[in-house]
Amino acid sequence: MQPKLKFLDRYLTLWIFLAMIIGVGLGYFFPSISNVTNSLSLGTTNIPLAIGLVLMMYPPLAKVDYTLLPNAFKDRKIIGLSLFLNWIVGTVLMFGLAVLFLRNEPDYMTGLILIGLARCIAMVIVWNDLAKGNREYAALLVALNSIFQVLTYSFLVWLFINVLPSKLGLANFNINVSIRDVTESVLVYLGVPFLSGFISRYALVKTKGIEWYNRKFVPKISPITLYSLLLTIVLMFSLKGNKIVELPLDVIKVATPLVIYFVLMFFLSFFINKSLRVLYDKNVSVAFTATGNNFELAIAVSIAVFGIHSSQAFVGVIGPLIEVPVLIILVRASLWLKKRYYN
Repeated sequence: MQPKLKFLDRYLTLWIFLAMIIGVGLGYFFPSISNVTNSLSLGTTNIPLAIGLVLMMYPPLAKVDYTLLPNAFKDRKIIGLSLFLNWIVGTVLMFGLAVLFLRNEPDYMTGLILIGLARCIAMVIVWNDLAKGNREYAALLVALNSIFQVLTYSFLVWLFINVLPSKLGLANFNINVSIRDVTESVLVYLGVPFLSGFISRYALVKTKGIEWYNRKFVPKISPITLYSLLLTIVLMFSLKGNKIVELPLDVIKVATPLVIYFVLMFFLSFFINKSLRVLYDKNVSVAFTATGNNFELAIAVSIAVFGIHSSQAFVGVIGPLIEVPVLIILVRASLWLKKRYYN
């Protein structure tokens, strides 16, 4: 039987839209809400928001089976393809689209680059299952991406935001990101949930067993990501009540390169894999892993480095709003391609 999206995931775009509307409404009718937000801050860090961001990252990292990593060396072609598509093709493509569409909007351009550098570790399992991909390979690639993000995200942000724009002579791009700030953000918002997820998985699987962990514990914690994301969106948009008229145009401005990225990345990955005679189930796992992005990390880093009011954080929120409907269409495209090329 063809798997289906769970109720919460199926209507994720709707929930995000509602969260935006609720947030804008709160900010518009209760403008003093920004004072309440600031009163709950320690320096530049909003305490409730920081807790929510860490909780948002915890479930996907607790789902990752890190014991699969040794299997990576058994199929070097697949792993090599995945690393190439994720960390070279994907990052460069998003950077190119950001420059092409948003070079005169440096804040939005930065937000888009941050998304491109954060590779998918959560929803890819869902897209992979819907497209009848190989679950073991998808889980293995997610584990690999998780490790790579912890180790390389700070450096990549420095390279793609501080170095490359100036080398390319982008005169309107005058943003400089402190690698120390990004590293601290990664350690807090990725390192803490990564360590917590690893420890909780190891301890609970050892005491309760893998079946209990996957059937009981994972379904319990999975909705935490969505709830935390929606609360973050409500809080962010409550601070934008005075910009209510501008938001729809800004959403379109950011959505255009995102849609192009998802479509190009998927078909590019799929046909590169096919040309190398990769079987369909593994092809799909590699293609969707390369196509999706870790918006939770991009949002967390944007807020921590640029602030909750920032345009960079706004771009991060638009990401999942666009990703869900586009990747649902790409799942259908993948199943059609299976009939067309893998009979």
